Amino acid sequence: MWANLFLLFWLSLIPVLTEWVRDEYRQALPAASYGAVALAAGLAYTILVRALIQANGRESRLARAIGSDIKGYLSLVLYAAAVGLAFVSPWISYGIFVAVALMWFVPDRRFTRRQDG
Repeated sequence: MWANLFLLFWLSLIPVLTEWVRDEYRQALPAASYGAVALAAGLAYTILVRALIQANGRESRLARAIGSDIKGYLSLVLYAAAVGLAFVSPWISYGIFVAVALMWFVPDRRFTRRQDG
């Protein structure tokens, strides 16, 4: 429950930061802050997934479906890069945010493939 609340806290900040980015989209600090909150939400998601796997067991269907979670870890790396690159150009960060969103928009085959057992 705590892991879920931790994730929900970070997600609750997204609308505020979205408005700040909308108003100050040419500035680095709003883009970096958005990336930092997205990174924190990604970390919270990772914690939640690990807590669920621990509760269900490492051999559970959930654990097998999650697998190595490459998309999750790649998202964390991209969000961390977006935070730093926001100070080079906010547009680079925005491009990274779009890339991460598109990566997750594509259906994840690990959840649609048939699981035995």
